[in-house]
Amino acid sequence: MNADGREATPAGWQRAALGEICDIQAGGPALRRSERVPDGVPLVRPADLRNQRISAESGMPHVAPERADRLQKHRLAADDILVTRTGTVGRAALVTAHEQEWLYNTHLLRLRPHDRSQASYLVAYLARRATGHWLESRAVGTTGMRSITVRTLSELPVMLPPLDQQRDIGAALAAVDEKIRAHEEIVRAAGALRETLSGLLMSGRLPTRP
Repeated sequence: MNADGREATPAGWQRAALGEICDIQAGGPALRRSERVPDGVPLVRPADLRNQRISAESGMPHVAPERADRLQKHRLAADDILVTRTGTVGRAALVTAHEQEWLYNTHLLRLRPHDRSQASYLVAYLARRATGHWLESRAVGTTGMRSITVRTLSELPVMLPPLDQQRDIGAALAAVDEKIRAHEEIVRAAGALRETLSGLLMSGRLPTRP
């Protein structure tokens, strides 16, 4: 740490504000339950951000295609980054090619790195506990309804190693995140199996002995 409490900048690294290296855009549409459609364009919510990726397991709502056509500026592109604006502020997820052209709702902010090769590193940087503390300390509002603004996120200081190191760091941490997601899927599947087995055993439909 420096005397002012900031992290020291390693040799060859640079410090920049997030808004200097990314375009940051406020959230997209709010969607009332009556406006949801069974098929259409998925609308990402904060609940859909898990382990630095977007997960559709929680029943993501969909926007009618004709309405989505009017929301082009809120369409996602591969290597965009979504950040939670409200609630637990600062959780981040990388947009992959699978989620391209999806929409994101009003409780999220979208980052679009000027250099898309930095995306994996920036997601990893946003996932740091220290980054979360920085954003939380600047959130405004009451408990449970705290939020951050585009301006606040733009001012976030980011430590930037040389680009080749950014790619290596981003790839290494993305691999760890993938292992976490895989283990969570194993736990989820085992939990579902236990629930099924419990129902069969405790209803007498499955004998406990041959």
